[in-house]
Amino acid sequence: MRVNIYYGGRGIADDPTLTVIAKIQSILEELKVKVDRYNLYENKNSISTLGQKVSDADGVILATTVEWVGMGGYMQQFLDSCWLYANKDEIDDVYMFPVVLSRTYGEREVVNSFNNSWEMIGGKLGDSLSAYVDNASDFEFNVDYNAYIEKFAENIYRIISKKALTLPSSCVMIKKNILKETVYLSPQENEQLSKFASDDTFVKKQKEDIEYLSAMYKELYDTESKGGDKYFIDVLKEGFNPSTKYIGSYMLIITDADKYNQDSQKEQKNIVINISGSNIEVEYGNNMDADVIGKMNKETFEKIVSGQVSFQRSFMAGDMTAKGSLKDLKMLDELFFFQK
Repeated sequence: MRVNIYYGGRGIADDPTLTVIAKIQSILEELKVKVDRYNLYENKNSISTLGQKVSDADGVILATTVEWVGMGGYMQQFLDSCWLYANKDEIDDVYMFPVVLSRTYGEREVVNSFNNSWEMIGGKLGDSLSAYVDNASDFEFNVDYNAYIEKFAENIYRIISKKALTLPSSCVMIKKNILKETVYLSPQENEQLSKFASDDTFVKKQKEDIEYLSAMYKELYDTESKGGDKYFIDVLKEGFNPSTKYIGSYMLIITDADKYNQDSQKEQKNIVINISGSNIEVEYGNNMDADVIGKMNKETFEKIVSGQVSFQRSFMAGDMTAKGSLKDLKMLDELFFFQK
């Protein structure tokens, strides 16, 4: 038989819960029970891995002291890890025994919270021990209290060894009918998860990656909704002003690397524009001999084709760079007319 004790208090010297679980552990060991004790305040960086070990035990003792209100943060984290990572198929036969002492108020409420949580996780409920303690020393040396604790420990042994019957509850039905899938991770995976969760640099990088992917897919969606890559060609053809008698060529380099490419490798679209009077040809390609080679990011291109700014204004503001004839550059705003 194996029993795990999980202590969720702060470990202060006069904590009465420490006295109680020490007494329980001593009696269980006299009965040849293998007892493993976990002080959660000493394992706060690896609490998320402890839930994996619950199913290895025949019974668990959840022990804490109510110093203000509720079960405390360490114990709540432990129950969270049981809910997320414990094997709920194997935890069905694990009995849970709450031990809750209070220096203020609310020990019974915490016992109820333990019971509700453990039932929802899928385990079985055993007896509970709860009490209000005004003076830790008086409580420790009280003969009647010690006898009660001894009997409680013996009942733990009896309940587990006899596999005492527990009646079905609504929590069990919820678990069977609604909670269909559980995440099962190995201890090694849980240990890695714990390390990653406490690594601020890793968490920050993950958030940046999520933001990057969200922005990238939004960009792809917006582009596809406008017609995909064909959009860049069509919008220039539609904005063309055929009334000029201009003859010349342009190459527009449109990049979105500044916004989305984390390795700063330029992802770009090269659009070649050939104009002969009232005729225009627009296609993807390269023409390094074009009269004007302009470069801008996609945001600037969108502002131009939506009529918010002109080619000339974008160039003057530094949002667009260009090489070639300044006269031919100025012609862009006569060759293309975009309305808001």
